[in-house]
Amino acid sequence: MASSHLLCNTFHFQPSCNLSSKSNISSFKPRGPFSFCQQLQFPKTPVVKATGKKVELVYDPDGRINNLADEVNVFLRITSKREDGYHDLASLFHVISLGDVIKFSLSPSKSIDRLSTNVSGVPLTEDNLIIKALNLYRKKTSTDNFFWIHLDKKVPTGAGLGGGSSNAATALWAANQFCGCLATEKELQEWSSEIGSDIPFFFSHGAAYCTGRGEIVQDIPSLVPLDKPMVLIKPPQACSTAEVYKCFQLDKTSQADPLTLLEKISRNGISQDVCINDLEPPAFEVLPSLKRLKQRIAAAGRGQYDAVFMSGSGSTIVGIGSPDPPQFIYDEDEYRDVFVSEANFINREANKWYEQPGSSSTICDSPPEFTRSIE
Repeated sequence: MASSHLLCNTFHFQPSCNLSSKSNISSFKPRGPFSFCQQLQFPKTPVVKATGKKVELVYDPDGRINNLADEVNVFLRITSKREDGYHDLASLFHVISLGDVIKFSLSPSKSIDRLSTNVSGVPLTEDNLIIKALNLYRKKTSTDNFFWIHLDKKVPTGAGLGGGSSNAATALWAANQFCGCLATEKELQEWSSEIGSDIPFFFSHGAAYCTGRGEIVQDIPSLVPLDKPMVLIKPPQACSTAEVYKCFQLDKTSQADPLTLLEKISRNGISQDVCINDLEPPAFEVLPSLKRLKQRIAAAGRGQYDAVFMSGSGSTIVGIGSPDPPQFIYDEDEYRDVFVSEANFINREANKWYEQPGSSSTICDSPPEFTRSIE
């Protein structure tokens, strides 16, 4: 990869073999209409719970909440427009300790997957990236396994946190575990780009410099402390990525060198001057109230946050340095329905999925064996 070669020539990262976090994460504090408390009843038969972190053999699927891992763009530079109409980007992606929960079990069917969810409006057909991922896995490996999947939404859609992509990556990894690891992680990563540009990132170790459309992934060690807290604040309104790009003007983007931004983060950590997102101006044009929200968070959080920025194409505003939102989020009726959650950066170990720090879950180091499937 040319971009990876350039990165290594500019400054050298020494990857660590031990990417597990030793930090402690306090409990999430979600608010708003996406804070679900539903208890879903599943038959108490052995299932594999692919939680975006590990695959676990559990007998009580409702006994423990384990979240997937979504991501934030610490910076996002749009560098050029391609002939195919897409844009090239350069971004520091980092996985965070927040996401949906997916529960998998083998289906007795040999012709169809069955997907359910706890919210309305989520597509349950082949339009869903989870189903696309499972279809892709069967196409590549010729397995005849199909699945029952339940998606427990914890993160609102349209958040700019890569939720659909992380779900797809988790589905690929979980299917591979069920089927006896027919593919390597490298193969899963390469295949995943066929259905989504940022899905390959989730097969990194949790922090990566991504270029191209996002599918060219240069794995790097975490440049920030994994115990660095953050708060995520998302208004009910979502930003359509298509609408954001319609308003995007390449000649009005930042001219900051992405590799220089990486070097600054490596040397000094995250600060406001490195958290550049070229999609903020068009997103604020699409949703003017989002610009005001960011400005208010930054003003109210002086001394509290190291940086305040929008992730992806929006509409989540991230405050790095504190897990708590500014007081006005709680006090003013205008923000009654915003989604608020704390999070941390996390990494993963090779051949395991993302794990919450301090998790005591049992890992299936080898593909699970089943005495019966859910009927």
